Amino acid sequence: MSDTLKVGLSATRRVEIDLARTISFMGDDCRVYSTPNLLYDVEMACRDLLLEHIEAGKDSVGTRVELDHVGATLLGMWVDVTVTVAEVNGGAVSFDFSVRDAVEEVARGKHNRFVVGVEKTAQRLKAKRAKAG
Repeated sequence: MSDTLKVGLSATRRVEIDLARTISFMGDDCRVYSTPNLLYDVEMACRDLLLEHIEAGKDSVGTRVELDHVGATLLGMWVDVTVTVAEVNGGAVSFDFSVRDAVEEVARGKHNRFVVGVEKTAQRLKAKRAKAG
């Protein structure tokens, strides 16, 4: 693990809420950011921060999420996803996150990721596929 990966390290990513990130069941006038897409954006922000601080051939996988989706963001708005390293324990990295749009808090929570070797993980997954038939 890199010496630069430390508690308190933070990054913010702005995400435009496009059609693909919204729910449709409330009608076109009430399309809002879906929780699954919000979670995906949080995960990618955490992963991208980690990739800046881990060696080549490594990546990370999500292992736990605690998410409170507390505000609705409409189609065409943006959100800022801020992720902060809360704990580093070997390959296990915990993040706190917050998501805000131009008006209010949208979400907050915690996300855990584990740093893995890409090649070794691919081998393990291929072996599992072979077992599953």
